Amino acid sequence: MAAQVTNYQCPACTGPLNFDPETGKVSCEFCGSSYELAYIEELYAPKEEAAVEASAKEANGGEGWDASGISDDWGEDTKGMKSYSCPSCMAELICDATTAATSCPYCGNPTVVPGQFSGALKPEYVIPFKLKKEDAVAALKKHYGKRFFLPKTFKDGNHIEKIQGVYVPFWLYDGEADGTAVYDATRSRTYKRGDYEITETDHYVVRRSGDIAFEKIPVDASSKMPDEHMDSIEPFDYSELRPFSTAYLPGFLADKYDVTIDESKQRADKRCEGTLESELRKTVQGYHSVVSRHRDFNILRGKVHYALLPVWLLNTKWQGKDFLFAMNGQTGKMVGDLPVDKKKYWFTFFAIGILLSIIGLAIVY
Repeated sequence: MAAQVTNYQCPACTGPLNFDPETGKVSCEFCGSSYELAYIEELYAPKEEAAVEASAKEANGGEGWDASGISDDWGEDTKGMKSYSCPSCMAELICDATTAATSCPYCGNPTVVPGQFSGALKPEYVIPFKLKKEDAVAALKKHYGKRFFLPKTFKDGNHIEKIQGVYVPFWLYDGEADGTAVYDATRSRTYKRGDYEITETDHYVVRRSGDIAFEKIPVDASSKMPDEHMDSIEPFDYSELRPFSTAYLPGFLADKYDVTIDESKQRADKRCEGTLESELRKTVQGYHSVVSRHRDFNILRGKVHYALLPVWLLNTKWQGKDFLFAMNGQTGKMVGDLPVDKKKYWFTFFAIGILLSIIGLAIVY
């Protein structure tokens, strides 16, 4: 059975509505009407409640129809896939089971699956997109332009316009860390005595203790997103956190978490310990060398929050390899993998070598 979904359609012309990062409103691309989020939330609240109830009924087998002759076993190859029914054109959409919002490829209507966010799955917060797709495309082109050894076919063969805005799920951890760190430090001085140059080195054992409170340490909760990419596009400005509303989702994709709090806590602990270590290390000054010898830290775990944070993504292939670009949809910070045209690299290397050789011979003769 396909899960029930809700389309956000313009009250004036029934065209698709999209969240506009620039105005912070929901706007219609056909008639140009724009609406406050609160109005759309109130307008669609009954439909979302009905969709959640319908999804719950279907999860229990539905009512009236006998579907015992139909198998839902798709086999191992499609395990984890799920189907959604678009209420605008009735198309059946097949997508990843963790997908919470998407767009219908047939009628183009942004589609939200409210049942995916109900109960324990509903995020507490969202940071709305601040940068538009045009900003992401321009940033990616600029990122390409700085790479001299980037293969020409890679630039020409990639469809930059396919860059997609995705709300990535994050766990945000609160708590405290305290502990002690021990360092081996030295101070050296050099002076002359007669014909000799003498260096004297004093050795010290430096101990530092302290504690630090941390709030909303982010750890991405999607297994599809490389952790190093998500770490690299931080930080996000938490002053722009908003209470979660599905009204922010139309026009973008949204992932549901598939990495649990327990599976993420080690990364959170490591980041908290790293922050405490960094702050203690900053207090060890006035030495010529400092080496960490030992540390003993304790983590007092507090509240965990579930939030969706904005990221522009482009996943593309070149010569059978995957390359992922990610840009912070709030700040514009970008990270990405790029290939190197080895032929162009070695040609340039040998060309420069030959040119230098010619210049050297010219100088000699």
